[in-house]
Amino acid sequence: MVNMKRNLLGSLTILTALALSACGTGDTADTSSEGGAATSGDKELTFMFRGGEDEKKAYESAIAAFEEDHPGVSVNVISTDADQYATKLQAAIAGNDIPDVFYVEQGDVMAYVDNGVLMDITEEVENSNFDLANVWEYGVDSYRYDGKNVGEGNIYGLPKDVGPFALGYNKAMFEEAGIPLPDIDTPYTWDEFIDVSKQLTKDNDGDGELDQWATGFNVNWALHAFVWSNGGDYLNEDYTEVTIDTPEFAEALQFFADIQNKHELTPSVAQAQTLDTYQRWMNGEIAFFPVGPWDMSTYATLDFEYDLIPWPAGKTGESATYIGSLGIGVANATENKEEAIELAMYLSTSEEGQQQLVDAQIQIPNLIDMADEWASDTESVPNNKKEFLDIVGEYGRALPGARTYTAEWYDEFFINIQPVLDGEQEAADYVKQLQPRMQELLDASIIQHEQAVN
Repeated sequence: MVNMKRNLLGSLTILTALALSACGTGDTADTSSEGGAATSGDKELTFMFRGGEDEKKAYESAIAAFEEDHPGVSVNVISTDADQYATKLQAAIAGNDIPDVFYVEQGDVMAYVDNGVLMDITEEVENSNFDLANVWEYGVDSYRYDGKNVGEGNIYGLPKDVGPFALGYNKAMFEEAGIPLPDIDTPYTWDEFIDVSKQLTKDNDGDGELDQWATGFNVNWALHAFVWSNGGDYLNEDYTEVTIDTPEFAEALQFFADIQNKHELTPSVAQAQTLDTYQRWMNGEIAFFPVGPWDMSTYATLDFEYDLIPWPAGKTGESATYIGSLGIGVANATENKEEAIELAMYLSTSEEGQQQLVDAQIQIPNLIDMADEWASDTESVPNNKKEFLDIVGEYGRALPGARTYTAEWYDEFFINIQPVLDGEQEAADYVKQLQPRMQELLDASIIQHEQAVN
């Protein structure tokens, strides 16, 4: 998963593309400038994905191994940049030119199934020679759908990966400040986190301006950890009601904003414009920063050692964070059903395919026993790889927009949030004002879903 920044697609764009689709043959996808040419074979599959160079190289090796194990089958690879993938896949769907096998966003499962794009692969998966119980339950359930809810019912895809969003910290900063390293098992309370953060925010060169900060969190990706750990949530249990207007949610949002405005533990707006917080983390100027498995290959070049810890815990006393995922689905329109399903299973669940991706340092293994062995290596960085597994197996959650038919209601939350982040509006006022509009958009999404199913 590239940067784990899920592209929250506008529902009208997706649904229009799906409505135009008549389910084509999936054997004429354009690869002229995006992917490698297919080798000769009696049956040709197209596989479309997005990713960086590390991921491309890993897939080249994995697919070469698949072709070797499946004489007479060749795979034509279509690769795109992350920001182009959704547009090009929608164009393929609208043009009746769907790839045989392709990446699926969590939030698109319902629409793709309801409109006949994705194939039900339950029978083939359950009768295959791999142990489904050895694949992360969260990963498999992300692509189950019973016509009403994601997470239940038949299988319409397998996980390309699971993406736990852990909290990383700069060990060198702690050692230089003489602060004990964080406990990898017990999360900081919010008060403890603020106390340590204040000790880590400094003017190192004595020029009167801060040049080292505790944090640099992006609200789109880090706020969930604070909301959920404080007992708040975006939706009720059956995903029908927006629940942001609660004391627990407002308190978490206010705490998040106060990290910058009250405690001044992050770069100022002007400083962030000069150099964003990601680059400042890379430069060793920020103590705490989110880390996903997809970051490991890039972070291997850092000049400092980093490790992983639980996110600070609010009123519940327990950490929380989100898990993303990409899926690998099979087109209903494929003319080579058996081979396409075998390719999807190979890329998701074979030890050989998984090893290529794990060696590229872009994901944790989908296979639980393989992941346990991988995490037992406490010598390589990050030492506490087990934190990733704890998130997937114990306390991680899906992004709110991944469990509803469209994500417009969820996107609405972030459109006008800047005054809260700048300290110009109280969090409690913001959520009270915003909840009715978000509920209106969620209701529209539910109606769209009902119309698509019926």
